[in-house]
Amino acid sequence: MDALQFDALAARARRLAAPGTRRVLGIAGAPGAGKSTLAARLVDRLDGCAALVPMDGFHLARAELDRLGRAGRKGAPDTFDAAGYAALLARLRAPEPGVTVYAPAFDRALDEPVAGSLPVPPDVPLVVTEGNYLLLDDPAWRPVHALLDEVWFLDLDDRHRVPRLVRRHVRHGKDPADAERWVRGSDEANARLVAPGRDRADLVVPMS
Repeated sequence: MDALQFDALAARARRLAAPGTRRVLGIAGAPGAGKSTLAARLVDRLDGCAALVPMDGFHLARAELDRLGRAGRKGAPDTFDAAGYAALLARLRAPEPGVTVYAPAFDRALDEPVAGSLPVPPDVPLVVTEGNYLLLDDPAWRPVHALLDEVWFLDLDDRHRVPRLVRRHVRHGKDPADAERWVRGSDEANARLVAPGRDRADLVVPMS
């Protein structure tokens, strides 16, 4: 993403960050599209006017995934607490005076969600949230879309996205062959689920 494109996106996000009104901006896209990076850059650019609350904090814990028999599909829609995520977004949309809301984060070193990690002060006008399934047309996930004021879909060509995703898994400890198998199997199955959300987005952002 070049500087001009980012500046335009930051200006659009800043318009959402109107003082006195809490809004929620969602950034969606397939695994490896650049959601986390863009969301963090936007929050940094808005300099205190935005807080970041990623969807990944609502991963189910490994022990629960094992109990449910879903550990081999970690990252699929039913390996998240979608209802808990929607409940937090609803709470964030209606901040109570003087009350800081604490959101969970996902610790990649632990490979687990960690509760109470991300403070969202009541006077921050914009919450930026990012994740794969913000636009998923599924009963468990539709309430999430309804709670977002605007959703952007990041569109990155698979020729760039897939190798980037493999490299990310390797950085986080997977053997290269295992990373390739995981991406071609689990991650790409999830990417196919995410793709139709492009047509429901308020803005499609070409990525490079």
